[in-house]
Amino acid sequence: MVDHRRRYAVAAVDQTPLFYEVWAPLRPDDLSSAASDAATTAAVHDATEPSPAQRAVPVLLCDGIGCDGYVWRYLRPDLTDRVVAHGHYRGHGRSREPSDGDRVTIADLADDQIAILDDAGLERVVIIGHSMGVQVALETMRRHRDRVAGLVLVCGAPSHPLRTFRGAATLEQVLPRVSAVVDSVPQVFQRLARLALPTRLAYEVASWLEIQRDKVSPADFMPYLHGMSRIDPRLFVRMLAAAGQHSADDFLGAVDVPTLVFGATEDGFTPMDRSRQMAAHIPGAVLVEVEHGSHTAPLEHPGIFLRRIREFLHANFADQSLSSRNYSSSHVDPAEPEG
Repeated sequence: MVDHRRRYAVAAVDQTPLFYEVWAPLRPDDLSSAASDAATTAAVHDATEPSPAQRAVPVLLCDGIGCDGYVWRYLRPDLTDRVVAHGHYRGHGRSREPSDGDRVTIADLADDQIAILDDAGLERVVIIGHSMGVQVALETMRRHRDRVAGLVLVCGAPSHPLRTFRGAATLEQVLPRVSAVVDSVPQVFQRLARLALPTRLAYEVASWLEIQRDKVSPADFMPYLHGMSRIDPRLFVRMLAAAGQHSADDFLGAVDVPTLVFGATEDGFTPMDRSRQMAAHIPGAVLVEVEHGSHTAPLEHPGIFLRRIREFLHANFADQSLSSRNYSSSHVDPAEPEG
């Protein structure tokens, strides 16, 4: 059994409430306690002899832009042997928008991950990042090296992802004009997004443009479309622009933790060559090329990801009890912040 908690951390830079979830394995004595009192569960207790699950290095999941967890649909439930944390980026899902609309840079998102780890009582983690989450993972390590024990980088680029989106720099070139239009009539774009995105038609369009419909069902993909429809389009465009300007290329050679890189051969958002180049510049990185995978390869080929990530975690992070402080029952689930 797994204890599941929902909480809010507070961003250090501007006090933005950041929603996150933590899943933690229950020990046998926790199970007996839970059976006698279903309202009382404790994930990781102070213990003289921690269980293997408590000794395993925790995992932090970092999404792509516009996402609030849909891509981890199959991976997250499989990581039952360790604590797993997953937060929503500012302005995404259940996290609040920042008071300053420009505080949506990759550096801001990286620092937000540390706020989440601090609130959850997790010291060092393996970060698994997808798409823009690759940039967030690398920037988190650059800014807070002592908090990152390892990296799993999935279908993402370390720098300027818009320059190679669908094999060209077109998106990077047109984005300033798109941003100006969105800023001029944000309510119109918000209304269109809420009407058009969470629909079967949007799923069909995505199937035509990128995802593999024979492997990604509407049940897999509709949560992404629903989440996207609720994001302020101005925030989305600003965050996209910030991601487009960000680069961790100069940091790759300094990455000194075990690193696993996934690329997908049919990924139109992050071409396979970007993953190959990134892996080549990270010392000791292991590259996995997912054949016939698109940008949503973790949903299309979950077996490959589950197996390779489990092997990676078991080989490198099975027993490091000093990598996390105790996640104790004193961490109660607070009500959603007001305002």
